[in-house]
Formats: sequence, structure tokens, C-alpha cells
Amino acid sequence: MPKKLIKRYLPNPEKVKNLKGLGWLGSLLHNPNIWHLHRYSVAKAFFIGLFFMAIPMPSQMVAAALFAILLRANLPLSVALVWISNPITMGPIFYFNYEIGSLILGQAVNPDLHFQLSWHWLTEVLGELWKPLYLGSTVVGLVLGSVSYIAIHILWRMHVIKRWQERCERKRQEKQQKNHN
Repeated sequence: MPKKLIKRYLPNPEKVKNLKGLGWLGSLLHNPNIWHLHRYSVAKAFFIGLFFMAIPMPSQMVAAALFAILLRANLPLSVALVWISNPITMGPIFYFNYEIGSLILGQAVNPDLHFQLSWHWLTEVLGELWKPLYLGSTVVGLVLGSVSYIAIHILWRMHVIKRWQERCERKRQEKQQKNHN
């Protein structure tokens, strides 16, 4: 896996540990396992980040951070992946989740669905949508998280094998060169 590439874009652990807003986490942020980049922590981070990215809830980042700490996944990567669902992408993602939930429940999809920030919309329309939305979001989150978890393990292992084979080939060529001299 491109460990150096991932490291380049992640924040410095010391800077994050010293953020005033995270003081309530105390010594939990000092666990070195949540800062390391290895196959297991990255795979768990992808599962956590993509799962919470698919769930329509306030404070997705906080939930992802708490689960990353609890499961010893890479904390910055878990939180960063949640930002796939942002104000620009949220609508299409959650509408897709709603369609998946409606399909699972055997309900018709409402094609005239328009979001309005009003009490009436929140109490009436959202009241009809929440079951297919959250069912679809949970299913999509679990599928995305599981596929990414497995893919990270496979790709990381393939990368390690490739690097090992390259080293063996390089050593074989160096040995042949020595024998010719």
C-alpha cells in the first residue's frame, strides 16, 4: 500500500493530540495504535470511515473517531473518510441509500422528494422516510465498509509480495553480477 502517500496527507499526531477541543479524550489519544499505518489499522479505518460516511447523523466524525479509538483503527484516516459525504455529496448519497432501503422494504420510491428545512417537513416527510433511509444507509455502510476492509487486506498483501519479489530479483541480479566479475 502507498504508506508514504497516506502519511503525507494525514495530520501530525502531536498536533492533533494538542488540540484544545480534543482534551476530553485525555490519554485515549496517546495510544500509539491509533496513529500507526499498517494493514490492520488502515483496513479498520476504511471500514469505520465508510460506514459512518453512509449514515445520516449529526457528528459523523465524532462517532468515527470514537470507534477508531475503541477498535484501534487509524484515527485520522477514519475521520477523513467520513468527509466523502459532505454538503455537496450528501444529497446523492442519502438519496441512493433511501432507494436501497425502499427496495429492501418493498416500498415505492417517492420521485418528488424535495428537502425543506421546516418543522412540517421534518415531522411529516422525514417521518415517512426514516425507515428506508436508515435501513439503506446501514446496508450501504456495511457493504462499503466490508468491501473496503477486504480490499485493503488483499491490496496491501499483494503490494508486500510484489516488493518482496522485487528485492529477491534485485539480490539475484547483484549476485550474478558479482559472479561475473
